[in-house]
Amino acid sequence: MTDPRNAYREAAVRGANPVQLVIRLYEQVIEDLRQALKAIEQNQIDLRTNKINHAIVVIGHLQGCLNFEAGGKPARDLNQFYDVLRQNLLQAQIRASKQILSQQITDLLEVRAAWMEVERRESPSASLEAVTATTATGNSTLRGAGQRV
Repeated sequence: MTDPRNAYREAAVRGANPVQLVIRLYEQVIEDLRQALKAIEQNQIDLRTNKINHAIVVIGHLQGCLNFEAGGKPARDLNQFYDVLRQNLLQAQIRASKQILSQQITDLLEVRAAWMEVERRESPSASLEAVTATTATGNSTLRGAGQRV
């Protein structure tokens, strides 16, 4: 029998664009770290280890997908962010530190919010707004990265 949550996730991933997939991966890492926090509180060492390890694997996937040639400085900055994040998660694992995990969750939420803004700007309605604004001003050139018609 299929787990409804997994079926929903699989369907959502199949219909997602690349930015939405990145957001979903961030959400997975955040959920893993929240579960690791609970595991620390409940002294469940195996669960904590598994959740932090899974988060590190997902971060490795995000990092491995970076395109430094096309992404330039933002890609290099994300690469550094992922390196620091992985180092901090290893420290959280060694120390069983709720404080380190909490800070990593906060940092991930901030970066996820930035990705969500990118996704919002790339949505069809955002593109339509850009076209409408361009038409209203009489300017035939769209400005701003990520705006598509």
